[in-house]
Amino acid sequence: MNVMFVSLGCDKNLVDSERMIGMMSRAGYTLTNVEQEADVIVVNTCSFIGDAKEESVNTILEMAEYRREGRCKALIVTGCMAQRYREEIMQEIPEVDAVIGTSSYDEIVKTADTVLGGQRVQSFLDLNRLPALNQKRVVTTGGHYAHLKIAEGCDKHCTYCIIPKLRGSYRSVPMESLIAEATQLAQDGVKELILVAQETTLYGVDLYGKKSLHELLHKLCEIKGIRWIRVQYCYPEEIYEELIETIRDEKKICKYLDLPIQHASDRILKRMGRRTSRADLEEIISRLRKEIPEIALRTTLITGFPGETQEDHEELMAFVDETEFDRLGVFTYSQEEDTPAAEMPDQIPEEIKKERQAELMELQQEVSLDKNDRMVGKTVLAMVEGYLSDENVYVARTQADAPGVDGYLFINTGETLVSGDFVKVKITGALEYDLIGEIENECTE
Repeated sequence: MNVMFVSLGCDKNLVDSERMIGMMSRAGYTLTNVEQEADVIVVNTCSFIGDAKEESVNTILEMAEYRREGRCKALIVTGCMAQRYREEIMQEIPEVDAVIGTSSYDEIVKTADTVLGGQRVQSFLDLNRLPALNQKRVVTTGGHYAHLKIAEGCDKHCTYCIIPKLRGSYRSVPMESLIAEATQLAQDGVKELILVAQETTLYGVDLYGKKSLHELLHKLCEIKGIRWIRVQYCYPEEIYEELIETIRDEKKICKYLDLPIQHASDRILKRMGRRTSRADLEEIISRLRKEIPEIALRTTLITGFPGETQEDHEELMAFVDETEFDRLGVFTYSQEEDTPAAEMPDQIPEEIKKERQAELMELQQEVSLDKNDRMVGKTVLAMVEGYLSDENVYVARTQADAPGVDGYLFINTGETLVSGDFVKVKITGALEYDLIGEIENECTE
């Protein structure tokens, strides 16, 4: 039996997909990337914002055609949209044979077998359980980097966010499980670990009674074969001194931190249910840059939140201009049902949201180009990602760039490189978000 997976949304969802692929493979299913060859199709959906929901629905409908007219005998929908709209999916898309909740993905083999036996299935276990963690994943990111999901769920309850209702309360994965998983990934050739969760900074509070991310990082740094460790999704109010010291002192940890601040107007931050003020943000960013001068800071913003005035927007623009984030993304606010913000007055027209988003990204483009210009002439360590044959250049990433969201370093060289190689590159040119360089010497240390 052939099985095909379509994984949508965030990298946390991708980890779930990789676990399910591993489970299906061990159960005797053969993985395929061709819809026409699949006996079972699994769509792991996202439901965070409107665009993600639309993509999920369109993908399900597209796969439903193969279920209706092709070889496919089982169409299974899992992930956040399945958790949120289980009844609607089963009723309105009859081609869907099963829906599986976010905490129940370890039921994938049982569900597929049941569907192939002729039954429709809904599998929704306790939302606050942790699915089986002793399952070997099949890494789909190329093999040289992988995401390590260190916790599930969230307790923050920001007013715009549906995640706690879809993923449950915050649950840290036991440290021994993470070390075992990371060790296996390293043995399989992974060189970069990217730590993800709805929020990484609170890791361990529920299990060990204290923030323990720094302890986990120290142990991960001991694993042979791992060269880089990257930390994402750190809520700024939860950054603590031991974590800063660990990022500063451990050589394997990328001098990079993802701080999703969402806004800089105190009024809007309060309406969002965030736990920081502009002064708090300025303080933590200043502290990080003082302690780790070379650190690259990434953030994400939401524009067009209910009640956001032109003055609020201009305050955010000024903050971005002054702070000069190394990496920055902007989402327009998505009015999600079952969230407090959806019921707030003064919803912003879509056109204004997009105008403000464009203004922020135009400003950030200037900031980014200026920062990249300052990199010209410097030598950096980079990881090779691949080769663009039509351009005759290799694509790589520096410590300052997370895969899929940040920029790239394009390398001109006559040498033959392999994905996952580490090389030293002299920067010779700068674009708005990307760098151009020449190989200095291959780094085998």
